[in-house]
Amino acid sequence: MGDSAPIVMLDIDDRVATVTLNRPAARNALSRALTYALWDAVAAAGADPAVDAVILTGADPAFCAGVDLKEVAGETPPSAPPRQPDEAGPGRDNGVAVTGGLEIALQCTFLVASERARFADTHARIGIMPGAGATVLMAQSIGLRRAIELSLTGNFLTAAEALTLGLVNHVVPHEELLPFTRRLAADIVSNDQQGVRRLLRHYRQLANAATLDEAHLMEGLMAETWLPGTSLVAGRRADVTARGRAQAGRAD
Repeated sequence: MGDSAPIVMLDIDDRVATVTLNRPAARNALSRALTYALWDAVAAAGADPAVDAVILTGADPAFCAGVDLKEVAGETPPSAPPRQPDEAGPGRDNGVAVTGGLEIALQCTFLVASERARFADTHARIGIMPGAGATVLMAQSIGLRRAIELSLTGNFLTAAEALTLGLVNHVVPHEELLPFTRRLAADIVSNDQQGVRRLLRHYRQLANAATLDEAHLMEGLMAETWLPGTSLVAGRRADVTARGRAQAGRAD
C-alpha cells in the first residue's frame, strides 16, 4: 500500500457501497485516524441516495485486529487530532478509538465470515472496557452466558464455531467472501426499498420490546399502518414470482 492510498476506501456500484478498511500492514488495527475515516465513510454511504446497501470489509490479511495498541500505549504518535463533541463523527474519544474489531462487526446487520476468520473479545486481556456495544450485542447474538465466557476468557472462536453459536450468518471460502456478500446485497437492493427500511427499523425496535406479546403487537401495528408499498405490489408481482422460482430451482 502506497503512502497516498486512503486508509478507508469507499466504492459504490449498483446501489451497493463497499467500505474497506485499508491498513493491511497493521491488520487494519483501529487507529484514531482509521476510526474517524470509517465513521465518515459509513455516514457518507448512509446519506447517499444512490446507496441501498453497505458492505463493510477489510483489506487482507484481516478484517480488523482491534484497537491500535501501539497508539494507545503511546509507542506511536496520535494519527489524528481528537474530534470535539460538536464535530462530525464520534465525539467521545477514549484514547485513540471508541471500539474494537469485534464491536464493529457486531454493529453490522448481519455477518458473512471467511473460513479463515477468527473472533474474540480481548478487552479483558488488555485491561480496557468495551464501550461500543460489545456486551449488549454479543449477548443478543449468542446468549448471555456464552457472551460472558468469551469476554472473561478472551478465547478465540473459529469461523465454524461462530456459525454454530449464531454469531455469523454464513461461512464461505475466503475467495468467495466478497462475491457471496455482494450477491446478498444485490438481493436486498432488488427488493422494495421502502419495505426493506421499514422491516429493518422494525427488527431494531423489537430488540427493545419488553415481552413477546409486545413484540407481536408491534408487528401488527406495522402491518396495519404500512401503506407506501401496497400500491406497488401488482407491479412487482412478476419479479417476485420469477425470483422465487429461480431460487427454488423451478422452471415453470
